[in-house]
Amino acid sequence: MTARARSLRRIATFPERLLWSRLKGDQLPGVRFRMQHVVGPYITDFACLEVRLAIELDGHSHDGQAKSDLDRESYLREQGFEILRLGNNEVIGNIGGVLEAIANAVAHRLRTISPPPYPPPARGRGLNRTPMT
Repeated sequence: MTARARSLRRIATFPERLLWSRLKGDQLPGVRFRMQHVVGPYITDFACLEVRLAIELDGHSHDGQAKSDLDRESYLREQGFEILRLGNNEVIGNIGGVLEAIANAVAHRLRTISPPPYPPPARGRGLNRTPMT
């Protein structure tokens, strides 16, 4: 599956590349997106693991795939993801509005998902290390 995801990144459509240029890195504060991310048996177009948000772009490649898309959505929801579906034409014609919709979805998820049970350990600090004196 990972090899397939890498392949999909290399042959990304124009709308996927356009949206990725606006999502990659830390362009939305506090969250990071991944392109063509594997979740179980499926590959999402974009995923933000911190808030469990999957973004799916719909275009001609989804024609005739309604059943497959429903199966994917059902599985992703079982894994705790919210799915935001966007049309390729929306991305091309209204990237500002698309980014606003994504930012709103992220903000909503940040408000509604429960925090982890405890904070993760600081980077580079083992659990069994004692402080140096």
